[in-house]
Amino acid sequence: MNTSARVIKILHEAKRLAREYYNVTRRPLGVTGEVAEYEAVRLLRLKLAPPRQAGFDATRKTSRGVRRFQIKGRRILPDSKPGQRMGSIRLKHEWDAVLLVVLNSTFDAVAIYEAERGPIRRALLAPGSKARNERGALSVNKFIAIGKQVWPAERQRELKRQ
Repeated sequence: MNTSARVIKILHEAKRLAREYYNVTRRPLGVTGEVAEYEAVRLLRLKLAPPRQAGFDATRKTSRGVRRFQIKGRRILPDSKPGQRMGSIRLKHEWDAVLLVVLNSTFDAVAIYEAERGPIRRALLAPGSKARNERGALSVNKFIAIGKQVWPAERQRELKRQ
């Protein structure tokens, strides 16, 4: 079994265990970030950064050079309260854009959004929320508003037609 197939098998089992753990305890197991990183890399064909890389989780070669991405994941359940926040976005680190991988109740990716550093910086530094200003935590809705949906592409084309 090649490495990619092995990782898929491991993550499949981790997702199953995380669902079971949540059903028993009503608490998350803490695999959302890892699942989100893998899904973003797989679906957007990115290159995973080395472990413990400060600032970014994955890269993509472009005609202008290498783009560096922070990857955040959020599991949105049908009964989730509005106003959910993303994990901290650190402006002091080097990165070009942030990807938000939205996962459903079974930890499957349902959408990926991308926002550039400039709009994120402005949103994080805007006067107001302590969570946003001190912890670098944007709400999921704010991130979606300043970003663009990059996966699935079919949904993006559908939204443009409306």
